[in-house]
Amino acid sequence: MKKAYFNWSSGKDSALALYYAQESNEFDIHYLFTSINSAFNRVSMHGVRTELVEQQAENIGIPLVKMELPEMPSMEDYENIMLKQLQFFIDKDIKHTLFGDIFLEDLRKYREDKLHTLGIEAHFPLWKKDTKTMILEFLKLGFKTIVVCVNEQFLDKSFVGRIIDEEFINDLPDNVDPCGENGEFHTFIFDGPIFSKTVEFEIGEIVHKTYPKPKTENSCTDNPSDYGFYFCDLIPK
Repeated sequence: MKKAYFNWSSGKDSALALYYAQESNEFDIHYLFTSINSAFNRVSMHGVRTELVEQQAENIGIPLVKMELPEMPSMEDYENIMLKQLQFFIDKDIKHTLFGDIFLEDLRKYREDKLHTLGIEAHFPLWKKDTKTMILEFLKLGFKTIVVCVNEQFLDKSFVGRIIDEEFINDLPDNVDPCGENGEFHTFIFDGPIFSKTVEFEIGEIVHKTYPKPKTENSCTDNPSDYGFYFCDLIPK
């Protein structure tokens, strides 16, 4: 099997991609790799507390490697920090990595090109799968996930803090991808076939935040636009 690390967002697409990768028996996944906002000690963009991601990794049974980023990194800062962090995997002779991306061509090319220069091959287990079919399969497999962030360009406050089920999918406006692949919403996965036990948490407050537009048009730093976002805080039990 190919030695690999997995780019772990803490959400549903990562969970399903990891499930597919494990079922394929093609990869020996040594680490989960997550970006952390060092200013708030939370997962970048998702806003999930680091303690909960650590609990995910423990319940999955794969060690977690965290990359700490400033609150609003420039593209140069992001790439410099990433390069230093990836050296950890290169030193361990890990030459493969996996992502949960589905159909964002520019982002895939960015990832592949940057990693290729380091001798790392990128893999995309969910690539070009139909998102409506995939989210229904996700539920059928027994995964459980909660919406922790919504972009108010697409969804109102009522969608954040909801468990994804068929009712949630049916409530989504027509312009919202069923998997939120365009950044419409983000999730936290807390149970399913990749877990030895459920990640326990309580639902905290819902907050609204706005962010400045990224400095570059095609930024890949996970920075949101200048629109507002609703975040649902999850509190570890």
